Amino acid sequence: MSRTILVTGSQSQLGCELQSLVQQHSSPTDWTWHFASHNGLDITDSDALSFFCDKYSINTIINGAAYTAVDKAESEFRKADLVNHIAVKNLALIAKARSISLVHISTDYVFDGNQNHPYRETDIPHPINAYGRSKLAGEQAMQAINPPRSAILRSGWLYSSSGNNFVKTILRLCQSQKELHVVNDQTGTPTHARLLASTIIKLIPTLQYSETELLHYSQTGQCTWYEFACAIAVHTHLPCQINPISTQNYGSAATRPYYSVLDHSALAERLSLAIPHWQDTLATHLYLTKP
Repeated sequence: MSRTILVTGSQSQLGCELQSLVQQHSSPTDWTWHFASHNGLDITDSDALSFFCDKYSINTIINGAAYTAVDKAESEFRKADLVNHIAVKNLALIAKARSISLVHISTDYVFDGNQNHPYRETDIPHPINAYGRSKLAGEQAMQAINPPRSAILRSGWLYSSSGNNFVKTILRLCQSQKELHVVNDQTGTPTHARLLASTIIKLIPTLQYSETELLHYSQTGQCTWYEFACAIAVHTHLPCQINPISTQNYGSAATRPYYSVLDHSALAERLSLAIPHWQDTLATHLYLTKP
């Protein structure tokens, strides 16, 4: 099936990786892509969104746009809610009215972290910060509207060569500081945005005309932010002492889940994915991106 795809959040990590895959011809040849940043398309403006979809005959949307400043969301909830909830509602309404397939990216932070085994799609979300609440509201709005052939895809701990992410932060700090303190009691799974992007390309043709699907994607394995930072330092041979610290002693505006590992088995089985361990992908990423 030929597709005309709109990717919102084109400058996000996911958006950049999707653009890279398209440039490398890693998507079907009969798919036409339109990448839109906030400056080019304000998805909080339903009229502008409708006009864009009609002008380019969009039949598929990948929503990679999001407000992701977790700590700032505590004091800027209206901004977070506008992008993570209201804009998603706009997208879902337009997708429903025009029979557009919609893939919306959500987060592991919709969970409270009180579990000690990977969260499945059937587990009940209970966000503990403003960012998570705004993302869950977007999920619920989309599920209520139920556009055809659509899915909510949760992921987390994303990193890549673009945008702001933990890997780039640790590399920068290790080059300028001799010692770092990194939280060692929050556990998740580092996931390269390139793998998420390629999974979305594989997922789209499988979407069915039914209730909006809820799916999880992450890499294999788990670690704390401290263990993640240590792995980055080891692979890059940076002479920086990294010390573990508790969340309580670190201090931050937003409460974060202590455990947010996602169970990706349903999606892996469905798409016959061989999902690599986060350590292996990190090593390759750092080797390919070293100065």
